[in-house]
This record gives sequence, structure tokens and C-alpha cells, in this order.
Amino acid sequence: MAAPRILVVDDNPELLSLLTQLFEDAGYEVVGASRGKQAIEVAKAHPPGAAVLDILLPDMMGYPLADALRKDNPQLPLLFITGVFKGGKHALEARQKYQAAGYFEKPFEAQKLLEAVTKVLAPEKKAPPAGSLQDAFEVELDIDVEEEGPQDVMELTGRIKVTGGGNITAEIRGANLTASPMQKVPATQVRPPTPGRPPDQPPPGSGAPGSRRGELKDNLPSLLTAYYLSRETGELGIQKGKVKKVVYFEKGMPVFALSNLLADRFGQFLVRVGKIKPEQLQDASAVAAQTNRRTGDVLVERGLLKDTERLYYVGQQVKAVIYSLFAWDEATYVMSFREKASAESIKLDVHPGNLIVRGIKKLYKPERLRRLLQPEDRLIPAVAPSYQFNEVELERWEAELLPKIDGIRTVAELLAFANRPEHVVYGFLVAMMSLGILEKRS
Repeated sequence: MAAPRILVVDDNPELLSLLTQLFEDAGYEVVGASRGKQAIEVAKAHPPGAAVLDILLPDMMGYPLADALRKDNPQLPLLFITGVFKGGKHALEARQKYQAAGYFEKPFEAQKLLEAVTKVLAPEKKAPPAGSLQDAFEVELDIDVEEEGPQDVMELTGRIKVTGGGNITAEIRGANLTASPMQKVPATQVRPPTPGRPPDQPPPGSGAPGSRRGELKDNLPSLLTAYYLSRETGELGIQKGKVKKVVYFEKGMPVFALSNLLADRFGQFLVRVGKIKPEQLQDASAVAAQTNRRTGDVLVERGLLKDTERLYYVGQQVKAVIYSLFAWDEATYVMSFREKASAESIKLDVHPGNLIVRGIKKLYKPERLRRLLQPEDRLIPAVAPSYQFNEVELERWEAELLPKIDGIRTVAELLAFANRPEHVVYGFLVAMMSLGILEKRS
């Protein structure tokens, strides 16, 4: 018996991909579309048993799309999602005119959307796929990989918010940090592969059970946003050669990260920010290996790191791992869903919108910014932004520049208004585009 089919329509490709995986994991066949006309054609070729429709699409509104779908299937159950038409009035209209089975405002809980779909169209009961989510993407922490090519200096603000046990949130303020490139270390500090372990393989193509894969390119902001808009808990694994990094999400918020890169190790991070010296780390690492303890414990024991400082530096280390991903474009990503983040005792407390803005400003090179945005381009405020202005921290000059972005002035003219270095202004504008707050005028 074939799995029940649902149509999912959204013009955000990463969110569409995430929702597709969510429904497929639950036992549905999913047909997706990013445009209204495309959705109509897909529905005629593959009639769905239910439809999840974004209300604001590039070529038509979700309501005319709903009318077109209902012509061929008058009883088709409909669920609407929206980032613009919010409030009880819009939901009431959708239920009265279309008997909508659900109306979800972005950001929404994807699991509640799934529950609403199952009420109108029961999924196919199926056994868990062979090769569970636990195998979707793992960072092998018994191997330390050295990054090829030059490393970037990373500036980190001294303020950090973390959540510990019992949902206690602490904001710690310290001096701004500079994470310098890692110095060369003796090969003895690079742990060898576990005997008998197969060699690393690059992530396979899409279609693996329980995960969604693709090429990273410039999609990192959109991937972070997809988790945020769907309030999903899961993991985003990214691989570049032998280097693997994974970001853990809890209800849409990035809370932790791991890496098999030697420069990202806690001890090496302390060296890079100048907290300890390389020889102190090497000595502490040797003792830790001999006594089967954590290097951090040995550093605390020796008075090189206060126990109260460890939480602060772990939070900064996690933040640095996530930021570093913004420098990558030629890499492969894997999206998967599991509750692993819930088990972490220390969680970063940072809004993804601010994370995206800072990551782009810190690590997008001028040539990359110019590839994404040209001097002759004209920008306008987006109709359906993924984030609101009040969710993002802006500098004064940025807030003063935004009202001048009207679709008439070119990027070159905005650059003159801002009176800031070119790469700084470009970084801000590209960041606002990545948040869906601004878009190019067609």
C-alpha cells in the first residue's frame, strides 16, 4: 500500500526541505513546490490527500492556489503557513472560507503542524529505516584533523549567555577575545584513528533515510533560519574534506556545537585566545592522557584555568565553532532530527538572527560579498521577512541607513550615505538579505 501523499508549498527551499524530511520520516509521500503554478501542475500529476500551503508565494497568493487545488479536489484538506498574515482575524477567515485544518504563523512548531496533518490524513505505519538517525552524521571525537590552508583570525565579543542545568540562564561579561590561528603543534597531540575504524568517507548523496543532504554554498543562513522557523530540534552537520562540524538545535535555537578540527578543541581554543601557553597545554594534555582525565580538569587543578571561567570559555568555544562555518562555502550539509541537544549540560543562548548577522560580518570575505551584491543593485524591504527588526541588534549607523533603502538608490549610493568602509556596508546589507529583511528589486 502506497504512503499517503501530501503537497507542501513554500518558497524557502531550506524550510521546504526540512518539512519534506519531517513528513517523510512520519510516513508520508511528499511532493513539494516553491511556486503556486508549479504546485498546481504537481497536484494534477500527483493528486495529494492534503496540502500545506504558504500564503505568500512569489507568483501568487496561497488563497488563489487553494481555490485552484479545490477545483480538482473539492474536499482536499488544507493547512496554511504564513510569516506575514498574522493574528486571529486571518486564521478565522481561513477556517471560515476553506475549513482550514490548521493555520500556522512563522515561526511555528513543526511537530504541531505534523500533528494537525495526521488528524486529516493518517500516515503510513512503517518500521524505522535501516541506518537510524544516530548514524546520519557523527563527529568522530577520537580524531583531530588539522585544517588545510590559512586560518582566519576571529574576533569574539566578551559577552556570552549560556543556559545550565535547571534552565538557569547566566550572562557573563568578559573582555573581547581574539582567536588567533592555531600554531603548529607536535604530531603527538593529534590522536590517531581508532584501530579497525574504516576511513572517513564524504557524505553520500541525498535520499539517505532520516536526513536531508545538500551542498552548502551560501546556504548556511537559510539552514539556520529553517530550523528557527520550524522550531525544530535536531542537528546540522557540515563536512569539508575530513573536517566535520555539527550544530545542535533545540526548538529552533542553536545551543551547542562540536568539531573534529584540532584548532577547535577546548585546550587549543584557550591557547588561541591567549588564556594559556602552548607548552602549558602540551604538559596538561600529557598528564590528562596518562590519568584518563579531561585536559580542562588538569588545567583547573594547576591553577591555569579557574573553575568559574570554564563555563565562559566553553561558551565562547562553541560560539567560535558555529561562526567558523560562515567561512565555508564548498562543503556538504546534513539535516537530521533528534533530541541530542537536550542532553547537553551547557547550552549557548544566542538568537539565530544575531548569529547570522555577526557570522556574515566576521567571516564573509569582500570578494564573496561582492559576488552576492553588486554596486548597481537596488534593494527593497522584503514583504515576508524571516526575522523582525526588533529581533536583531543593529548599530546606530545601520539603523539610520535602513530608511534610505527604498528600491531607488543603488548599493553604491547607499555606500556613500553610510560613510563606512565598503566591506563593512556590504557585510551589513548582505546580512539583512540573508535574514530576509531586504531583497533585491527585480
